[in-house]
Amino acid sequence: MDAIFTLDQIGRVAAALWKEGSEKKIWAFYADMGTGKTTFIHALCEVLGVKSAISSPTFAIINEYDSLVAGTIYHMDWYRLKDEEEAINAGVEDSLLSGKLCLIEWPEKAAGLLPDDTFHVTIEILDEKTRRIFTGKMEEEE
Repeated sequence: MDAIFTLDQIGRVAAALWKEGSEKKIWAFYADMGTGKTTFIHALCEVLGVKSAISSPTFAIINEYDSLVAGTIYHMDWYRLKDEEEAINAGVEDSLLSGKLCLIEWPEKAAGLLPDDTFHVTIEILDEKTRRIFTGKMEEEE
């Protein structure tokens, strides 16, 4: 997938992304601070029928949601983690091995914990209101 969108189109783009990646259990979201990772994951969770409050897990590290479509979802924010050891101590590995859908912000903080079949999603700022989203590993990660 490679799409350019604005906030009013985010639900449609999130639905298209789900169609592409629904077979994957681990989704890694790459983007600079303020790009809209949490906003996009919120839209994706709405597409998946999450009815509870969807918020950034920056301080909790992991939020758990129930989805009508995907079952249990673990939304993780690894920004505050120093390394893979700290991620393991925070319970990240248990979530990754659960077989449940995991949506990860700042995956580069503990990239070694990601399985080979991770669904990589990158969001870029094009301008104040416009974003680009695309899937696949970045060249420097391969």
